[in-house]
Amino acid sequence: MKKIFLIILLAVSMSSFACDICGSGAGGSYLGLMPSFSKKFFGLRYQHNSLLHHLGPGGSINYLTTTESYHIAELWGAMNIGSRFRVTGFIPYNFIERKNQQEHINDQGLGDITVLGYYQLLTEGNNEHGWKQSLWIGAGAKLPTGKYNPDEKNIQQASQNTFQLGTGSIDFSLNVMYDLQYNNTGININAGYKLNTANQYEYKYGNKFTANTLFYQRISLGGKVMLTPNAGMLFETAVKDKKTKDIRVWETGGYSCMGTIGLEISAGRFNLGANFQKPLDQGLGEGKLKGQERAMIHFGISI
Repeated sequence: MKKIFLIILLAVSMSSFACDICGSGAGGSYLGLMPSFSKKFFGLRYQHNSLLHHLGPGGSINYLTTTESYHIAELWGAMNIGSRFRVTGFIPYNFIERKNQQEHINDQGLGDITVLGYYQLLTEGNNEHGWKQSLWIGAGAKLPTGKYNPDEKNIQQASQNTFQLGTGSIDFSLNVMYDLQYNNTGININAGYKLNTANQYEYKYGNKFTANTLFYQRISLGGKVMLTPNAGMLFETAVKDKKTKDIRVWETGGYSCMGTIGLEISAGRFNLGANFQKPLDQGLGEGKLKGQERAMIHFGISI
């Protein structure tokens, strides 16, 4: 039990630093509960979120206020290699929209592909009843497969430079996943630190730390059907972006804390899930930026 307590303490302390900010091409991948599988898993998921830009004092709306919406259709999957190694990948296709009193712009295209590798550092417990836990550590890279528009950062209406399909840079991440379960009740923790590099146009998105903690309950409906309602917190933070000659982009960076609620349904090899995330507290872009509610649905199959 002492070892379990130390691992929980480490994971929770990491999650308190927190995550990535926007859901555009500059954002990262939210994991949530990973479906159970023995060899391979693949699926589709859809995410939606939005941002308000150019807010006035106290977050007030004015004629410059702009809404950016991000719709992300994503092919994702994972494969176990032996009993200790796992590879996970995400291939997003983004639909982005910007709207204010002067313009209404849409764009779409392939986003930045992400590949993550994990090693199972710890696995303990009874597979049937009682306590069990697992700890995975990993690292990965995000490839510049999404289109980056270098003129966007110079447009006054989009000073946060979030209206992009990709970052134009190769970025790296360090990740940890921890799961502790007693009978059918558990806690799942995901945390990741994203180290961004400057793209060929000398723009560097701020490094981000993302973490989420979910409490869940597995409910058997008989046969192979299992419901897993879950709820928790998502906390994210990022430093400011930098442009040419390491000049900080003032209206970037910040933090966001969100409450999450979701439901996973598994039936044999098939898995269906959804979650909703609501902002509870935030301080983004020096108060000129506000994140909105987020939602995600996904479907997958284990083979």
